Amino acid sequence: MISYLAARPSGDLITAANQRLSHDWWGSQRQYFELFISPSVIEEISRGNAEVSERRLSYVTETTELELTDVVEQLAYLLVAKGGLPKKALIDAYHVAFAAVWGIEYLLTWNCTHIANAITRPLIESLCKEAGFTAPRLCTPTELFVQTEE
Repeated sequence: MISYLAARPSGDLITAANQRLSHDWWGSQRQYFELFISPSVIEEISRGNAEVSERRLSYVTETTELELTDVVEQLAYLLVAKGGLPKKALIDAYHVAFAAVWGIEYLLTWNCTHIANAITRPLIESLCKEAGFTAPRLCTPTELFVQTEE
């Protein structure tokens, strides 16, 4: 999501729409939530072009950074070992593990390949439960708009 906020507008229609939705959510919805970020996300958005990385990091200056613990690492590896996420998606397993271990209610992402995916979601939730945690609600910004009376 943060990458979509900081990126130049895409020529791809779907990506451009998701960027617009990300900006809409950030501008109108973030006030309704307490925002957290994991060191894994910080690592991801710090990569690449320094100017773009700085722009991405500027979006998260007011979020609370979660702490990496042995329990987070264990859950991330469990999610991969038991097939909730593929080995190549270990960083995504960390995203889920941070949210589950720290009791975060929603994990907001545009990663519909591994995280916000109707097929993988039940297994991820089951594995988190098996490990003693409640999985976060894995969703895209389009699924997380608060209804207001305005």
